[in-house]
Amino acid sequence: MRQFLSTRRLRSARVLTAHWQRRAIFLVGGVTVGAAAVGLALAADWVQAEFHLLVGKWRYASLLVTPAGLALSVYLTNRYFQNSQGSGIPQAIAARELGDQEKRGRLVSGRIAVGKIVLTLLGLLCGASAGREGPTVQVGASIMFAIGRWSPRRQPGLILAGAAAGVAAAFNTPLAGIVFGIEEMSRAFETRTSGLIIAAVIAAGLTSLALVGNYAYFGSTPAMLRNGLDWLAIPVCGIAGGLAGGLFSRIVIIVARGLPGRIGRTIKRNPIPFAFACGLVVALCGIASGDTIYGTGYAQVKAALEGATPLRPDFGLFKFLATTFSTISGIPGGIFSPSLAVGAGLGANIAHLFPSAPISAIILLGMVSYFAGVVQAPITAFVIVTEMTDNHAMVIPLMASALIAYATSRLVCPEGVYHALAKSFAHPQAAESGSHDGQDTSQKGTPA
Repeated sequence: MRQFLSTRRLRSARVLTAHWQRRAIFLVGGVTVGAAAVGLALAADWVQAEFHLLVGKWRYASLLVTPAGLALSVYLTNRYFQNSQGSGIPQAIAARELGDQEKRGRLVSGRIAVGKIVLTLLGLLCGASAGREGPTVQVGASIMFAIGRWSPRRQPGLILAGAAAGVAAAFNTPLAGIVFGIEEMSRAFETRTSGLIIAAVIAAGLTSLALVGNYAYFGSTPAMLRNGLDWLAIPVCGIAGGLAGGLFSRIVIIVARGLPGRIGRTIKRNPIPFAFACGLVVALCGIASGDTIYGTGYAQVKAALEGATPLRPDFGLFKFLATTFSTISGIPGGIFSPSLAVGAGLGANIAHLFPSAPISAIILLGMVSYFAGVVQAPITAFVIVTEMTDNHAMVIPLMASALIAYATSRLVCPEGVYHALAKSFAHPQAAESGSHDGQDTSQKGTPA
């Protein structure tokens, strides 16, 4: 009897130890992801400042620096850091779906995390219209994968938690991190891992707070819609943002899967010259926009929301073009912040139709509409914009615009960009046979 009780106590102790070890992995991973996100954010701000300093001295420097930088980034991606191209979110989604540890390690790993950080900063240093938030998702998933490598059964939950923690720490939006993990990464609510995901998000969020303090990403704006006519901006922004966001996603997906005919074959054989050409277009857009569309677009949007500096009438158009060509070039870089910036430009243009409404309120509607149109995750879209601007008075209008944009976007692009691109990483053979020219998007530095 004593031996039985002793054996039972020993077994219970082992189960309890394993139970707390799993939780410790999520907490330690969350802290690490939070620190990495803050480090990437600070470094991204610094390299963007250096680029703007360069074009401030000679604005045509972008015609040399941007094409060369994008070409170098694609070369380094294809040569040393395969599967680090694009935002990184499709890779994280695919890694979560894969059951083979070795295949997961090709998409999320310590090497990928290092390459993602370095090459994202390189793109921003050269003026690419890209963001750091998507890359933070792949970095977060890679960190969690590395920390929990000894526990393969927990890998899907760890990757999901790392991705959610990455969004939470990058934007300082813990609720949006949780919603992103549920809506975009898993497309389902998993009861068994939800508590651990929240724990990782809390750990990442607390780390970010400890390092940079509490802040609203785009500042705080009290703007709200007032009279009945102002509310007509909701469907207008929703439809316009959905159409534009769906168009962007469709272009990215088509190029990633391979254009048909001679053009597609030429791009496949010459990814570095193609990246150079894309960089040249980005530079031309930058010069035409008065040097406003380079980088994430964060500074321009924040200034517009706070009423300091209005956006140029052509900001949305040139930011759309610059982000499109930066993305299809194949460099590592995200589309979160640039998409919000494009939406802000769209909202600023639509605001002229509603002169009685606060312009910042219409800008918010444009941001959430275009972003929802691109990612086709409406809940994530309005939660992120609400948390980033600390504006709870606009929750209902933002929610309505996001849902309208989501429905409109699906008319242009039936499948969300992240999940469409994730298929090329999870099932590269199927993607290759289904493309027009046999292009393998998981290895050739094409956009993700």
